[in-house]
Order: sequence, then structure tokens, then C-alpha cells
Amino acid sequence: MAAASYHSPARIAISCSAASSSAPGRPLRVAVVGGGPAGASAAEALASSGARTFLLERSPAGAKPCGGAIPLCMLDEFAIPRDLVDRRVTRMRVVSPSNLAADFSRALPPGAHIPMLRREVLDSFLRRRAVDAGAELVPGLVTSLSLPAGPADPYRVHYISSSAAEGQGRGVLEVDAVVGADGANSRVAREVGAGGYSTAIAFQERIRLPDAAMAYYDDLAEMYVGGDVSPDFYGWVFPKCDHVAVGTGTVAAKPEIKRLQAGIRARAGPKVAGGRVVKVEAHPIPEHPRPRRVVGRVALVGDAAGYVTRCSGEGIYFAAKSGRLCGQAMAEEWARTGAVTEAGLRRGYLRRWDDEFLLMFRFLDLLQRVFYGGNAGREALVEMCADEYVQRRTFESYLYKRMVPGEPWGDLRLLWRTVGSMVRCGVIGREVARLRRLELQA
Repeated sequence: MAAASYHSPARIAISCSAASSSAPGRPLRVAVVGGGPAGASAAEALASSGARTFLLERSPAGAKPCGGAIPLCMLDEFAIPRDLVDRRVTRMRVVSPSNLAADFSRALPPGAHIPMLRREVLDSFLRRRAVDAGAELVPGLVTSLSLPAGPADPYRVHYISSSAAEGQGRGVLEVDAVVGADGANSRVAREVGAGGYSTAIAFQERIRLPDAAMAYYDDLAEMYVGGDVSPDFYGWVFPKCDHVAVGTGTVAAKPEIKRLQAGIRARAGPKVAGGRVVKVEAHPIPEHPRPRRVVGRVALVGDAAGYVTRCSGEGIYFAAKSGRLCGQAMAEEWARTGAVTEAGLRRGYLRRWDDEFLLMFRFLDLLQRVFYGGNAGREALVEMCADEYVQRRTFESYLYKRMVPGEPWGDLRLLWRTVGSMVRCGVIGREVARLRRLELQA
């Protein structure tokens, strides 16, 4: 099947004489750039609708460095086979700058868990399913995008093939629309002038632990907060099939990422001691949505659009969801009007996305601003994480991806506790900072 899914540049090129408006008997033609969850989900939606879909991925054997946690609802919504899941996390621990720990799993609903996957396994599965639906996998690096002269002209996608069978040949695709799913450093976004955004860097080591140490993380995930692991994010230890992923991320201190990684290794301490690093990974992740996510007949999805939540760093589900919504919107407009337009993509894709997720992104952005600004806020965050009402609201939102209305008295009590925690933890945070300075001086 893999051989049948690869296509040579000469065979892929489509005549420029075909206009972008619908011709009798001609399907919609779309180039999806990037084969992660966003691109693969877009390609599957398009190919399933009958569109001729080209899925361009520069490194089909690779994957973006990632913690690998997904919400429980994604398994059913995207029909993810259970045997792809490495670990089913039922215990979460959040550790403060002063090493106070909150058990963040007391309110986990019965039978619920957080699935942990390796991105190379998930991405490969989603790409294979897109190919099974009819998408044509094109291993290659996109180098440029020629924009159409008019609304009836095609886009020309230029790429260098990375298929071992074809060598380093150059190819061109002529298509009616383009989906940019090529990550935080999106070439597609640059080519259409979608605007820039700030990015964080995520750094991760995969560490193979001795059996006894690995057993400790059998169903446990840990998150560490503190200026020593990240000035604006958190560090993590997430279990995978035969190793743990240990990493951190930051926007403000990218040049210091190795020092911050040493910080998370030190905080995890003996629990990861004696392990062997089997892989080191780093990758940019977006901090907020791009100024323009649809430009003409080009739509951005996943990291290319900026769909990563600031507070939690979650992006896999939002990538797959945005890709599917975008692919469906293109296919629906083509079937209805015989064209794909910017106005149609704004209505069918962006409006649906914003209606469902914009409030959630803004809320998590607010939490990040309140609690990640200093050690006082981080101490308060961990203290709040021990609250059962906070845990219940968090799991309702995270596991099933919906903003659940709160209980008035519960929200009022939570507000009062938050203020109290911020005041009380201000003292703790200042003391932790003082002790850190003394430690550095020593």
C-alpha cells in the first residue's frame, strides 16, 4: 500500500488550463501541506468527499516532539484504535516551586483516563487512514507557493521530492485550494502573508528507565512548575510504552532551554535517575492564533494556525479537529457552489471553529497570565489544583472538550479561595525565589 500511495512529480502535475471553478465531472483538487494530525485529518475529510487530495509530508517517518497526551473524547471522535495507546494515565501530580505536590486525580470520573501516545505512532496511523480514504501521499518538502492571478486560476505548489524511489526530483502541483498544516514555522503561512506570531520552544528527552523506576510511572504523569523549569510554562514527565518523556517549554528564555531542561531533570530527581536517554527532541510551538488563518483559498490549521492552548500546551486534539473542520468546509462549499472561496472558508471553517473553541482558548490564556507570571502564582496554582471542585471542572472541560457552566456558589467559593491562595502564596513564592538565589550564589 505504501508504494501505491507515492506519486512521481510528472504524474502529479495538473494542467493550468483547468479553472478553479467546478468543471463537469472534475473533482475539487487540494494540496494539504503537512502530514501531522491536522494535515492527515484534513486530507481524510477531503478524500472521503471525493476530492483529489495530495498530502505532502517532508518526513513521513518522523514526528513532532510532543508530550503525547490527548483528551479521552478523541479516541471515539477520531476512531483511534485502543492499541495505539501506550499508557492510560489515571494519576496526575502537579508539583509547586517549593515541591509541594497536588494529587490532581481525586475527581477523575470512574473509568476515565488520559491516553498517552507516541506521535510517530499516531501520525502514521492518521496518514495511513487518509491514504485509505483516497488521499495521495507525496513525500516532499514544499519550497514555494505560486499565487493565482485571478479567482479562476489554480495555486501552484512547488516541492522537492523526498521519496527514496524518486530521488531529489522537483515537482509542481496545480490545485484549487491549499491547506497549510505545516507547523509553527509554516511555509504556507509565509507565502500567503498570514502574519507572524510568537512561538515557544519545547524541548524533550525520551528516557528509558530501569523496570522498577518505569513501574512507578505506569499510570502516573507529573507536571512541575517553577522558574527553575520554565519562566512561563511547565516541565513534564509523561509515561510512554517503554520510556518516559521528560521535557519543558518556554517563550521568554529560549537560549536557556538546556538549563531549564536540567532543572526538570533535577526536580524529578531519583525517579528518573539511572535512565538512558534514547532521543532528544526540540520543536517550536505557537503561542496564539495567527492574525490571518484564511487567505484567499488557503486555510491554515493546527500549529500553522496557532491552535495550541497557552496554559496547558495542548495541541493534538485541536490540530485534528481544525483539519477535519477545514476539509469538510472546502468539500461542502465545492459540492454546493462548484468553488472554494475565502468567504466560504470563513463561514464554514473559521466561524465553526471560533464558535466552539474561542472562549476556551481565551480562558486558558487568562489562566496562564494569572498563574505563570511568578513563583507566587505557581504556588497558588498548585494549591488550587488540590481543590476537588477545580479538578471536576477541569476534567469535564479537558476530557470531553466542552466549556461546562459552573455552579454559582462553587464559582464564588473558588474565587474567594483563589484570592486567598494568591495572597498566601505570595509569601511562599518570595521565599522560594530567595532560596534559589542563595543556592546559585553557593
